[in-house]
Amino acid sequence: MVVAQKIKADDSTEEKIKSAARKLFTKKGFSATKTRDIATEAGINLALLNYYFRSKEKLFEIIMLENLGHFFQGVSIIVNDEKTGFHNKIELLVDFYISRLLVNPDVPLFVLNEARNNPKNLPLQFNLMNSYFMKQYMEETKMGRISKMNPGHLMINILGLAIFPFAARPMVQRIRNINDTEFEELMLERKKLVPQWIKAMLDINK
Repeated sequence: MVVAQKIKADDSTEEKIKSAARKLFTKKGFSATKTRDIATEAGINLALLNYYFRSKEKLFEIIMLENLGHFFQGVSIIVNDEKTGFHNKIELLVDFYISRLLVNPDVPLFVLNEARNNPKNLPLQFNLMNSYFMKQYMEETKMGRISKMNPGHLMINILGLAIFPFAARPMVQRIRNINDTEFEELMLERKKLVPQWIKAMLDINK
């Protein structure tokens, strides 16, 4: 009983640290977040934080991989929903990507870095190209309702148009000379515009 209570307490402390780190990484970014800030936010001392997580980098990696797991799970639900039409899925995917990245803006750069250095760490629980969404796409092209293109281009276009601005955020803000609030407003506009652009590429009749 004593052992079980100790494990529960340890789990609670670990979750407090991760919750605090998740909040600060999202608000301030990785570079501006200090381990001492995380410890203070979690209500613990710095030594205890170091006991659970060896470094800020390791803690960031754990949190980002958890975020990615939830991210891919959400995408899987959308693309494999047999009750949602193909056209509607495009809108849902773009909305999901942009909404999640507004909350977790560090995810794109983390994914790019992991994809280059540690591709096996990425939690790719499903093959998007074998999803129900792709089956719908093939059916739409077969019926002549949309123009045919390599399915890889379709996914690259959706991902690129929704995600690239976040990966290039500093450059985008500098070129446009906009602050964080204005950037977020710009991304909210893209929720409506990107599906329109994708549908125009596919010649979908509105």
